[in-house]
Amino acid sequence: MSDVAGAPAWPGAAPNRDRLHQPWRSAVALVEVVLAAGAGWLATVSWSTAVTPVVTRLADGTELASTHYAGNWVAMAIGLGTLAGLLVIDAVRQLLLAVRAPRRSRRRRHLKKRD
Repeated sequence: MSDVAGAPAWPGAAPNRDRLHQPWRSAVALVEVVLAAGAGWLATVSWSTAVTPVVTRLADGTELASTHYAGNWVAMAIGLGTLAGLLVIDAVRQLLLAVRAPRRSRRRRHLKKRD
């Protein structure tokens, strides 16, 4: 515990929760959404590059069709899709922190009115 009101309870903790609620976080959310869209687009491009159809014709005229998956491109597509998802989740968090006003307890407001 700390003996100073408003001081952090442990080293490295934010002394004031009002610091979390900043309007500039909406710009950060917008940048993250744009980056997520780019990562999603790159993921679809990577996936389409990863899949290659292979057709083999035998001597008797029979066609054998198969699909070849390039592992490095599949891994890149999965990684970029995961990155896009994480960016969207963090963008929602940033937007909520930008929009929400810090709540004051009813008791604190009552005590401030008395003073």
